Amino acid sequence: MELGAALLAVGAGDRAASFEIFSETLEPAWIDAALHATDRATVRRRKLPAHFVVWLVIGMALFRDRSIREVVRHLHLVLPGTRRHATVTGSAIVQARERLGPEPLAALFTQSAAVWSAAAAERARWHGLAVFAVDGTTLRVPDTTENEAAFGRPAARTGRPAAYPQLRLVALMALGHHLLTALAVGPYTQSEVPLATPLWPMLPDASIVLFDRGFGAYALLHQLGEAARQRHWLTRAKEGPKALQMKPIQPLGPDDQLVDLVPSATLMQHHPELPATLRVRAIRYRRPGFRPAMLLTSLLDPVAFPAAAVVALYHDRWEIELGFDELKTHTLEREEALRSKTPARIHQEVWGLALGYNLVRLAMARVAETAGVPPTRVSFRHAVQFIRLFWLTAWTASPGVLPRRLEALDDELALLILPPRRSQRRYPRAVKIKMSGYPTKPPRKAPQQ
Repeated sequence: MELGAALLAVGAGDRAASFEIFSETLEPAWIDAALHATDRATVRRRKLPAHFVVWLVIGMALFRDRSIREVVRHLHLVLPGTRRHATVTGSAIVQARERLGPEPLAALFTQSAAVWSAAAAERARWHGLAVFAVDGTTLRVPDTTENEAAFGRPAARTGRPAAYPQLRLVALMALGHHLLTALAVGPYTQSEVPLATPLWPMLPDASIVLFDRGFGAYALLHQLGEAARQRHWLTRAKEGPKALQMKPIQPLGPDDQLVDLVPSATLMQHHPELPATLRVRAIRYRRPGFRPAMLLTSLLDPVAFPAAAVVALYHDRWEIELGFDELKTHTLEREEALRSKTPARIHQEVWGLALGYNLVRLAMARVAETAGVPPTRVSFRHAVQFIRLFWLTAWTASPGVLPRRLEALDDELALLILPPRRSQRRYPRAVKIKMSGYPTKPPRKAPQQ
């Protein structure tokens, strides 16, 4: 069932055609399964049953420029009653979200992302391997006592606490389509490497995962490389005192060789089950305008995986950074913080954000397929704006006009296509706008009652 049809099934539905732009499958059975698996299915008749609230949380992410009550009204997420336009109070929305909790959204994201990313990775393979990336980022959360206790607050450069508490999330992304495959959310005080632990089993067979050198620990590299399942990894080698020790074994070509990584004595003392060495491939290269660098990978065959192709692939890792930009800059409209005031609703909002982001990316993938270009050639910013604009205008349009407007969308999709990327473009790092010279406002504690 398409998203528009699903909304028709759960809401009043007289304007459901306005959601045809989403038109990617989000199975209602998945929502029912998530609600029942987490014991959140609604039994009592309420204005905002559980499955309505699921759509509300997704709508909160897709329509960040609208208040939560507006999202409820425009999505018709109110149980039809005697009046044509039933209303719901802000406190009722909060109570409904509290009853739902974050678990159904997390379960729904996990199930849908597994199906969608598997299909996307199948259509965008590199030398027969599905390409994924793992990286982390942070999100600000509202400055409440509960959020600070749950997530922590980083220290500012001045030594004072930062203005807002922050959460940390680590994502596994299918790079070809920028689809979020798995997500781990935790407090700011938790580092990315342990937070990413539950993501690694999500990697399918015949795949390769790219990550930065912060994840390049000996134990993790040993865990990820599984030749029998054709699971591979690619990362940049650390430098300086934290660099992994290695012994040259066999040259494979210019600046390309097999090496054995050697764990430190301290690591072996704490993890005696690890092997004494790990055979990997080291590729040295230098891009114009940058310092020399070295890549480490489990792709040991220089014929099947030429060094130049491996180097080019590693720099696709930046796609996950662009994905974080799409989430934080465009979907969240660069707002200072998420909306929710409590940790449970924060987690719920993050899962809704991930679901909404994937729905937009799936719509963009269909645009790309129609235009015959890669999904990365479609403008995320314009796609989000297009969806929001169509949603608002469809609400005010006559139902008889909507079929013609939907038919005209195909003619407008070309506006979303970006020109090819200029891969040779380089700019030195520089600060164009300095931060404000005004002093930072420290967080204020609430007065004692």
